[in-house]
Amino acid sequence: MARKRTVFFCSECGGDAAGWSGKCPHCGAWNTMVEEVVSKPPGGLRKDSPLEIPSPVPLDRIPQLTGERISSGIQELDRVMGGGVLKGSVNLIGGEPGIGKSTLMLQLSARLADLGESILYATGEESPEQVAGRARRTNSVREAVNVLAATDLDTVLSGLERTGCSTLVVDSIQTLFSPDLSSSPGSVSQVRHCTSELIRMCKGRGITAFIVGHVTKAGSLAGPKVLEHLVDSVIYFEGEGDRVYRLLRAAKNRFGSTNELGVFEMTSEGLKSVSEVSAYFLRRENAGRSGTVITAVMEGTRPFLVEVQALTSTTRYGYPQRSVNGMDSRRLPMLLAVLEKRCGMDLGNQDVYVNVAGGASLTDPGADLGVCLAVASSRFEKPVREGVAVSSEIGLGGELRPVTHFDLRLRESLSLGFSVLAGAADDADRSGDGAEGFVNLYDSIENLLSEKKEKGGSWL
Repeated sequence: MARKRTVFFCSECGGDAAGWSGKCPHCGAWNTMVEEVVSKPPGGLRKDSPLEIPSPVPLDRIPQLTGERISSGIQELDRVMGGGVLKGSVNLIGGEPGIGKSTLMLQLSARLADLGESILYATGEESPEQVAGRARRTNSVREAVNVLAATDLDTVLSGLERTGCSTLVVDSIQTLFSPDLSSSPGSVSQVRHCTSELIRMCKGRGITAFIVGHVTKAGSLAGPKVLEHLVDSVIYFEGEGDRVYRLLRAAKNRFGSTNELGVFEMTSEGLKSVSEVSAYFLRRENAGRSGTVITAVMEGTRPFLVEVQALTSTTRYGYPQRSVNGMDSRRLPMLLAVLEKRCGMDLGNQDVYVNVAGGASLTDPGADLGVCLAVASSRFEKPVREGVAVSSEIGLGGELRPVTHFDLRLRESLSLGFSVLAGAADDADRSGDGAEGFVNLYDSIENLLSEKKEKGGSWL
């Protein structure tokens, strides 16, 4: 009989320890050790066991890895995946409950079936009737899509071998369990073991796999961090439950870029790709209102326009409030300090709130000028000049620094009806008509807000 023992696993790195400790001895994370009961088979590896020991191979003799990509027919998914789904890859799809992960996987299965692929859709959360109902609603009923309602790992592996399918979808990994382990489904040891077994079989037979995973309250994938290291790509499905748009981002991609952004619209007939991203993030009804600035940003190779909003009000607390939504919260105090030091703007008694409309999350430093202009516009109750979009990074000296792909940002701005894209002078001069260049933040505020200043160089 197998001997049972208790082991503490780290939910971050997957490392184990014989006893509990507040700090993981492997990765140093705090309060991540989880107790699991595992079964240890009797005996161990014998010294005379046949083992295949690999030999070192010179680097120049290793053949180049070539993989065939399949266009899934879902434009935004192909963009995030790096141009299509790579055959034989293992991909992890994460997101909050109800965000649309199962719908996306079912639509992807239908598109791949149209291309001649055979799919095994293993679901541990829904019955076959529920999956079929969603397939009929989203027009994803295909004969080549086989549905298997199972939570036992051996059943899934046996079904994959019996059907000979070329693509596997597991929804979700937290519902799978292996009878070899005594711990409950969703535990650290079960998630790690089941994922390893799925990868071993899929990699050995060239099967393309999509594994759906839940996320924690912090927004990270549930289970050990080693789960993300095992797979080829990690894709996050984001969005708010009360909004019809969903964002797809790659946190890891061994075969492509991680900077691309995919946008979907959730409709009654499933998910639809949104090619005109700016049309979603941009709302023209706020034009001419103080505290609103249109900013051109880049996500990977895609330019789009977002609406940056700011609100300033006299504080009623001992310390002024600083709140930001949609960008790095550490960036806002630095930009406010530049406004005070380099532009003479008094914000010491002002609460400042900054929001990126539409739920976008910005990492592009080109949004700096938009944030500063929005704050100044709200502070002086003066709207930005009509037909102007901005894009530039702000230095600590108050200088405007050039951003990448200014020409693409300019082209996107002009195509949406904006007559001017304001930014750093050197890039703007090279971009031709429609670009307006400024050297520093002070001059850009003065010209774009058309606000008069005092002789001392301070704002009214």
